Amino acid sequence: MKVTPTALPEVLLIELDQFPDERGFFVERYHEERFTKLGLPTEWKQDNHSRSHRGVLRGLHFQLRRQQGKLISCVAGSVFDVAVDVRVGSPTFGKWVGVTLSGDKAQLLWIPPGYAHGLLALSEQADVIYKCTELYAPADERGILWDDPDLRIQWPVSSPILSERDRRLPMLKETSDLPQFGKGSVRETSQ
Repeated sequence: MKVTPTALPEVLLIELDQFPDERGFFVERYHEERFTKLGLPTEWKQDNHSRSHRGVLRGLHFQLRRQQGKLISCVAGSVFDVAVDVRVGSPTFGKWVGVTLSGDKAQLLWIPPGYAHGLLALSEQADVIYKCTELYAPADERGILWDDPDLRIQWPVSSPILSERDRRLPMLKETSDLPQFGKGSVRETSQ
């Protein structure tokens, strides 16, 4: 297993050991002792599986109080996966990183709590499985507009397929409450 910090050092790309043979391959996607030694979470509260068609963009989502760390894995197809630091007071506040994940590569992307997450399906169909450190709480969910001009995310698409909810998300500067850096809590911001 190889762990590489991304342009946002807390967001980690994890390359897993893959053992191919004439039957296919074997990959160990989670190993408690190895994750502990690397300082990664070992307690997961929820597993999710999403399937998206080419051009579908999901996000950018985060939870305010019950902040979720996410361990992302693309198991079929490919996605452009994005993390944005939305923690007020963070030295990387408003910065983003994007990584292409593919079912052909044994990789994971660790996105810590306090980051907004989004993904764009690049293949005809893409399956993403991800572990969460906290349960999903619908009343706690927030989001940022995918094409917020202040973020300048370089999505490889200009007209994605969006849900009605994602189409109406605010820009980061319009968001009234955000996670606070270093405290695991919320800060109300006045706009």
